[in-house]
Amino acid sequence: MPPPVLLPEFIAPAHFDDPDAALAQVSAIYESGIRHLRDTMQRFVAGEDFPGHIRACYPFIRLSTDTVGRHVSKLAYGFVQGAGRFETTITRPDLFAPYLREQLRLLHTSHGTGFEVGTSIQPIPVHFSFAENGHLEGTLSPERRQRMRDLFDLPDLGAMDDGIANGTWTAAPGEPQPLSLFTASRVDYSLQRLRHYTGTSPEWFQSFVLFTNYQFYIDEFVRLGLAEMANPQSEYAAFVQPGNVVTWRAGFDPATTAAGRPDVPGWGPEGTAPPRLPQMPAYHLVRADRSGTTMVNIGVGPSNAKTATDHIAVLRPHAWLMLGHCAGLRNSQELGDYVLAHAYVREDHVLDEELPLWVPVPALAEIQLALEEAVEQVTGFEDMELKRIMRTGTVASTDNRNWELLPADQPQRRFSQSRAVALDMESATIAANGFRFRVPYGTLLCVSDKPLHGEIKLPGMANHFYRERVDQHLRIGMRALDILRAGGIARLHSRKLRSFAEVAFQ
Repeated sequence: MPPPVLLPEFIAPAHFDDPDAALAQVSAIYESGIRHLRDTMQRFVAGEDFPGHIRACYPFIRLSTDTVGRHVSKLAYGFVQGAGRFETTITRPDLFAPYLREQLRLLHTSHGTGFEVGTSIQPIPVHFSFAENGHLEGTLSPERRQRMRDLFDLPDLGAMDDGIANGTWTAAPGEPQPLSLFTASRVDYSLQRLRHYTGTSPEWFQSFVLFTNYQFYIDEFVRLGLAEMANPQSEYAAFVQPGNVVTWRAGFDPATTAAGRPDVPGWGPEGTAPPRLPQMPAYHLVRADRSGTTMVNIGVGPSNAKTATDHIAVLRPHAWLMLGHCAGLRNSQELGDYVLAHAYVREDHVLDEELPLWVPVPALAEIQLALEEAVEQVTGFEDMELKRIMRTGTVASTDNRNWELLPADQPQRRFSQSRAVALDMESATIAANGFRFRVPYGTLLCVSDKPLHGEIKLPGMANHFYRERVDQHLRIGMRALDILRAGGIARLHSRKLRSFAEVAFQ
C-alpha cells in the first residue's frame, strides 16, 4: 500500500454568482494550502518525520457557459469565444486581487453566469510556499534535504511552460479550455525569478514599465524618484530601490492609506540595500493603485530582455516601453535624434522557437501616438521641426554586439534591404515578447553613434551626449506613460494582440 498523502482540510467546490465571493473562496483555499505547507515544512526542519507525502494544491476558477459572450464593449478581453468549460489555477490572490476581481466582473457581465471555485489537482511546489526571504531549507543537512524531495512537491517544469501564450497548447478530450495565459505554477516561478533578477519584490512592480539598456537612465530615474518623494503633493506614494529600500513621500503615512480598501492590495516588504546590485535592477515609482512606473535596467543583449519580459509578463502590466540608445543607420541622422520604431527586424534569435520569424510584430497605434505626442510636448517641437529630430522607421535588433566586424558587409546589406533606420540589441525582443504575452509595447530610441558613417562613441563626446540627452529622453518616456494612463486602460489593450481562440483574462 502506498504511503498516505497528507493534505490540508478539504474545502468543497462551490458555485458563486458574485465575483467578490468567488475571489474570497479562492483566497480561503490558497491560504489553507500555504499554511499547511509552511507548518509541515517548519516541523520537518525541526526534525519531525511524516508517514506520507505532504501536499497542497492550487485553487481553480471555472466558467461553464453555453452562450457566446455578449460583447457589450469593444474590449480585447473579458469574454470567451463560445460555449464550453474554461478554467485556470490561481496563485497569490492577495497580490492579484484587483486584477482577478476585474477579470471576473467582465466575464460575469459578458456571459451572465457564475463561477465554480475549488481545489485543483495541481500541487503547490513547496519552494513557492515560503514567505518573503524565507529559506528554511538552507539549514537542512544533505540527508534531510534529499528526504525533503521525497516528502514535498517540487517545481514541475512540465506544468509551467508557455504553450498557452505561444498558441501551441491543445486541450485533451474532456479537458477544459484555459481562462488565462499562465498557470499558477508558471506565475509562481516568475515571481521567484523577479526577486532574484531585479532585487525587488513583485508587490512593488507597477502597471507601466520602462526598460533601458544604460545605467545613465536609472541614475536619472533615481534622481527624479527621490525628488518626487520630497514633494508632499506628488502623485506618487513611494520610491523603491533594489533590496526593497523604500522612500515614502514626505508627509505620507502608509499605515492609514490602504486600510479597509478592498481595491488597494497594500504595500510590499521593506528591506535594506544589497551589497551589490542584482543582474537587472528594478526601481519603482509607486501609486497606491499600482498604476505607477517601474524602470528596469536590463543591460545589454536580447537574452536579458527576454528574461525580464518573460517574468514581468505574469504581473499583467498595461504597457512596457523600451528607452535606450541605438546606432543610427542613416547619414541624415544626428547624434541625439530619436527613433520611434514602427517595425522590427528580428536578428536577436532568442524567441525564434516561441514566436517564429514569419509572425509580424505590428506597431500599436495607441503607443505610437502617445510616444509621438510626448516627444512633441517635452521638446517643444512640432511639424517639420519634430521630423528633424525624430524619425519613424524600422529598428533592427541583433545578438551580435560587434556586427560591424562581420565580413563582406553582410549585415549592412540586410539592414538596407529591410529599410532599417536604427540598430540595437533589445528592442525587437521586448516588442516580440509583448506581442507574445499580449502586453502593449513600444520603442523610442536615441541615436548615440553612427558606425556606418564613421561616428563612433568617443569618451568626451559620449559624456556630453549622455548629460544632454538622458534627462530629456526619460522625461519623454514618463510623459508617454502619463498619456497612456490618462487615455484609459480599456482603450490601451489592443485587439491586434488577440489570437483566434484567445483566453478571457487579459
